[in-house]
Amino acid sequence: MVRAGKDIPMTGKPEVPRSPGQAQARRRHRFREGTDALGFPLVPLTLCRSRRIVTARKTDNSIREKRAATPRFALFRAVGPDVSPPSRGGSFMSCDHGPLVSPAGRLRNIVQRPMQVLGLLALALAASLWLGGLARAQDAQTRIIYPGSMAVTGFSGTTIPNFDQGLPPGVDPVDATFIDTSRATLRVFDVSRLGGPASGQLVFTPSPFEVTAGQIGQVFGLTYDDGVREGVPSGVPNLYAAATSLHGIQIVTPDVKGNGRPERQRHGAAAASFMDGQFGATNGGGPGTIWKIDGITGQVSKFADIDTNSGPGIGNLAFDPAHRQFFASDLDTGLIHRIDANGTLIDTFDHGVAGRPARGLPPVADDGAIMDIHGAAFDSENPATWGYTQDERRVWGVAYHGGRLYYSVGEKAEIWSVGIARDGGFAGDPRWELTVKADQDYAVTDIAFDNDGLMYLAQRGPVENRYDYSLFADSGKGEVLRYWRENPDDPTTQSAWVPVPQEYAVGFPDGNRQSAGGVDLQYGYDAEGNLDTGACDATLVNTGDKLRENAALADRLAAGGPFAVHGVQLTPKVLVKPANVPPFGSWFVDFDGYFEDPDVEGHVGDVRVWRPCEGRAGYYEQIPGGGYLPPFYPPEFPPPGNLPPCLDVDDVTYFCTPRGLEADLYLHDHAGFGGDSIKALSGTPGVEVTSPMSHAPGAPYRIDITGHHPGDTVNVGLCFYRKSDQDKGGYYPCCKMTLPLRTPASSCDR
Repeated sequence: MVRAGKDIPMTGKPEVPRSPGQAQARRRHRFREGTDALGFPLVPLTLCRSRRIVTARKTDNSIREKRAATPRFALFRAVGPDVSPPSRGGSFMSCDHGPLVSPAGRLRNIVQRPMQVLGLLALALAASLWLGGLARAQDAQTRIIYPGSMAVTGFSGTTIPNFDQGLPPGVDPVDATFIDTSRATLRVFDVSRLGGPASGQLVFTPSPFEVTAGQIGQVFGLTYDDGVREGVPSGVPNLYAAATSLHGIQIVTPDVKGNGRPERQRHGAAAASFMDGQFGATNGGGPGTIWKIDGITGQVSKFADIDTNSGPGIGNLAFDPAHRQFFASDLDTGLIHRIDANGTLIDTFDHGVAGRPARGLPPVADDGAIMDIHGAAFDSENPATWGYTQDERRVWGVAYHGGRLYYSVGEKAEIWSVGIARDGGFAGDPRWELTVKADQDYAVTDIAFDNDGLMYLAQRGPVENRYDYSLFADSGKGEVLRYWRENPDDPTTQSAWVPVPQEYAVGFPDGNRQSAGGVDLQYGYDAEGNLDTGACDATLVNTGDKLRENAALADRLAAGGPFAVHGVQLTPKVLVKPANVPPFGSWFVDFDGYFEDPDVEGHVGDVRVWRPCEGRAGYYEQIPGGGYLPPFYPPEFPPPGNLPPCLDVDDVTYFCTPRGLEADLYLHDHAGFGGDSIKALSGTPGVEVTSPMSHAPGAPYRIDITGHHPGDTVNVGLCFYRKSDQDKGGYYPCCKMTLPLRTPASSCDR
């Protein structure tokens, strides 16, 4: 029996009968005030005992409040008619002192204190005006995104409207269950303080910034821009989220029973429409909408709209900082859309027609299928009726890297790329990169690159849509993989990438393959779990389901928090399998703070980290078992045998000079090569790099960069040598390496 009270928050799916073993496991998840039955203190996870911490960041030393998440208590949420979605651009997950109450109760408390709320708003407005300007407003803590901020998407949960009034006899509660538009489908987490070294534990995080389903509907793909506002770098990016069908498709018809609720439908009907909370229709959204969340104010607005998308939604998003443009993969047509910084659709790339022939494959045009929720053929539980384009041309993940757009195609995933020309257009040179080697032929829904050029891929299980909202993807076999380029290239292999990738252990269930399809890189963490922005991309973050469930490890896992965690895993990126199996070397963050839904799958989506990085070396890393991962060297700068680079770059500083951009390199001759001079050449087409013929002892090594766009990553080939050797004439020893320099976002022409 489903039991719900007016003040009990509920999420997920209706409660179903459980075996005695399941019931026992369920009871073990329940919280009590003080110490849980599992034997660990619950105050940090369940109560709102705030404490002030000083968070050191690059640009400020700010005091922030750390608050705990609200625990899961049930499987869906019942609310009264007096609760409505917040009308502002975003919200923060609130948490009251004293007895635990529902979000509905908290909202009612706020409504009952209108004068205090108005007073606070007036005070905030006055403070903003007094500080006078964007930069000062940021210093006054109005921003929501900081270096290291981690955005995560997921299903918002469900509700039974007017549940406290009861359901008519014979009505199945599932038929009266709808998307909860008042709860978040996007959260931005502060993960700068994880509370200690990784031990497989659920970590304590402050209350995240939230955007609700009522505002933007269900979303999956995420990206940040570069923070340039009105042509001036602000240091605070905006966040973008794309409409999705990966968290199910729900349709309704108008209320015919007079109970104030629309009628849920499994199949298409003439009067059908998408359920509220599906695509943010109240704010003008649809299945092709890309939403913009201002990184300073949190205001939500519609950024762009692919209005030809009938319902499948968008696969993922990518931002190109060199040309300040976006790319979005369209699951309806298979096209990759190019969108300018103002949200205007510019043009498209058709992999099925223009990409496949580059590998000798026949072109495949879109079959024209659409999602027709008005036709009887539409089945909400059968994604084959949803209008997805054919698998051979269906593009999922997209990522901009090194002047090319990388993208994944099909369920038996292939990775392709296409060049981006100097004017920002598609260069017309599609290239097959590799066919993913994984245990299951699952779609790669997200792609990320680190500064070394290593490529990270996240699989997501096939699309599902149970009518009871429990299952949106077939989880439990999705992998997170890492590829790097062959060095030197093996002529016997078709791909320039290694044939067998490395794999990460994701989650504690058997097999450690709980990927939910999102992956990115985060800064490093010190021994106490504090963010280290000096380590640009030392941590892998990925989304997953059922991350802390394993009956055989229950006693050990109990010390680290609840088992039913659907959210994000954070892992030092060096810990590839067989290291970190099981993943006690990782931290875990739950998406929504509810811990009694062990049976749901596919409720978590994508993850994206704001990670501005200075140009730094970091070309090799020691891997378990010995040896080094090879760096990527452009063809004109071959690698120095099988050894790691003999030179490190400790720091890079930039200056504007009459010549243009100057980069000062502080080099560390860790191998004792004894060099005292450099020669620098560009490995990026269209960009010129020069270096002086002399170098003063003790001074940094200077190079000049011209022809680049502000914010470009420029590959600089360095030859580090002894001047005395060069003076002898003929061949002389030279330590060669490639340095990817991320240039400043501001132009020296200003």
